[in-house]
Amino acid sequence: MKISKIKEMSSPELEKELSELKTELFKLRFSLATHGLDNPMRIKEVRKDIARINTVLTERKIAESKNA
Repeated sequence: MKISKIKEMSSPELEKELSELKTELFKLRFSLATHGLDNPMRIKEVRKDIARINTVLTERKIAESKNA
């Protein structure tokens, strides 16, 4: 997921996407441990997407606290 797309999303949408990505990451790790994955690079992509979303959420909280 591109950072520009993430920044366009609202905070509730980002929270929902974050929970979905965490669930997907759990399933990918479980699949890797049990029988292997077709695309093990997907784990890396999901982890980076989670980090991007967390970064944007943190930036918004900081900006919100400075404005208040």
